[in-house]
Amino acid sequence: MYSYTPSGVCSRRIDVELDGDTVKSVAFTGGCDGNLKAISKLVAGQKVDDVVALLSGNTCGRRSTSCADQMCRALREAQEA
Repeated sequence: MYSYTPSGVCSRRIDVELDGDTVKSVAFTGGCDGNLKAISKLVAGQKVDDVVALLSGNTCGRRSTSCADQMCRALREAQEA
């Protein structure tokens, strides 16, 4: 399990678990509960590269990032850890 502290978003922590290059699980602490639970379900079982290609750079309102974008950063850091 890798814990990431996001910045610029409502969520306070993102916990990711990988199985090689596949997302095993993602859990958000804080943020938009229903939406983040849905994102977590949708990315489980997907390749990290595919998730990052789809969601990296996604913004939230006027913010330059989003919880999904921060999750992509967490996934990349977890790969490198």
